[in-house]
Amino acid sequence: MIRIGLLGCGRIGQVHARAIKDIVDAQVVAVADALPAAAETLAQTTGATVRSADQIIASDDIDAVVIGTPTTTHYDLIHACARAGKAIFCEKPVDLSSDRIRDCIEVVEDSKTPFFTAFNRRFDPNFAEVQRRISAGDIGAVELVTILSRDPSPPPVDYIKTSGGLFRDMMIHDLDMARFLLGEEPVSVFAVGSALVDPEIGKAGDVDTAAVTLTTASGAICQISNSRRATYGYDQRIEVHGAKGMLRAHNQLENTVELANAQGFVQAPTQNFFLERYAQAYINEMTSFVAALNTGTAQSPNIHDGLKAQLLADAAAHSLETGQAVAL
Repeated sequence: MIRIGLLGCGRIGQVHARAIKDIVDAQVVAVADALPAAAETLAQTTGATVRSADQIIASDDIDAVVIGTPTTTHYDLIHACARAGKAIFCEKPVDLSSDRIRDCIEVVEDSKTPFFTAFNRRFDPNFAEVQRRISAGDIGAVELVTILSRDPSPPPVDYIKTSGGLFRDMMIHDLDMARFLLGEEPVSVFAVGSALVDPEIGKAGDVDTAAVTLTTASGAICQISNSRRATYGYDQRIEVHGAKGMLRAHNQLENTVELANAQGFVQAPTQNFFLERYAQAYINEMTSFVAALNTGTAQSPNIHDGLKAQLLADAAAHSLETGQAVAL
């Protein structure tokens, strides 16, 4: 039984608590949040106790800690958990600074702490199946990857101001997915971006519409497009073109019912947002984390994957600023 302490009882903390509840050899023992009411509510639904973050990290009855707190708190919590010998499951991004992530890597490796970076999309059943078939050689050598990710609407501008920007906040999932599907590291990044959805996002120094091109040493190309607005719902698609064929994963709809009449064919809308669209992925990633702890196998994605995605996001931001491709 893996005994887990949960730091952060907001939206993502609740998602992880539900996932742990479905795992027979894991349990939430204690929860902590800056808002006492949030901690009390989640404690009641999980049967956990409410403690402070420091108490959870120091507790002998805790084997692993899930960090679902704001990104700005990750650095200190990672250091404290690693030094206390607690396995770590950390939400992305690990930190907004690549140099600070390198500091985290040092303490994690010195303490030999298992570390899982929560890139949940790797565990989406459909995306994972695409990657499995690529590895099996179904389409031969990968030549062109296309990733589309569009949110139904933008987050509040106050969130934008502290998020680290679209590349580090939103696209970082897609940058990790690019590495997952390409099978080799990008060596060049070129980005373009605009504020077309909300002028206030532009005033805050960020973009809400962006595209990035990644190129690998072999010449394989990945195209990523992001938008903070999609009037038709949460848009999540990937396509991988190879020497022998193409693999594609479509959007997930609210249901599979299709209406056909004189006006044409009508499908259900896409899943509303990430909580619904990636519900199974959240369960699968937590199951993978717990299974690796129980078997003593390496965590994947690990903290190095968190750094590599962050470096791609840094390069994209620099490319947008300079208008030039960035060599890695």
